[in-house]
Amino acid sequence: MDAISDRGLKQISWSTIVMFALGFWLSGSLLLDSVIIPSLSAAGMMASAGFANAGYLIFGVFNRIELLCAAAVLTSFLVLRRQNNFSPWTIVLGGLLLAITLVYTYILTPQMSGLGLQLNLFDESLTNMPQEMIYMHWGYWSLEAIKFIAGVTLLRWCYRNSCTI
Repeated sequence: MDAISDRGLKQISWSTIVMFALGFWLSGSLLLDSVIIPSLSAAGMMASAGFANAGYLIFGVFNRIELLCAAAVLTSFLVLRRQNNFSPWTIVLGGLLLAITLVYTYILTPQMSGLGLQLNLFDESLTNMPQEMIYMHWGYWSLEAIKFIAGVTLLRWCYRNSCTI
């Protein structure tokens, strides 16, 4: 049995996983919020009847990617908290990021898509945005601001810790 591996040589760099996941997640979210959605709005796609389906598809896929990134971040901080002297706030902020992502995936995206869905295919008239949709947009942007603040804070803490190791 000479197949014993040395864990010292193959140890996972959890801080690298956190920085990669947060960087990928926050940059993708910034790209979606500041480039893709405004471009679709400027092109007039938000006024078309099929935008609710397209929006659900775009945000549905991105929300699943966000879930994977949030799970990787929280798991990494749980391991790093055990290995190093990270603050307990890293676990709290990582859990907050996961909770925000769960709200996006299972509450906001389905509700907003349902409100925007056109059920009468023969009605070509464009209606105004429902008041509930406006409240959900405010909730989305509030959660998005909290997500960016928490994500950048965690990224900063992890970068500082990885530079001192």
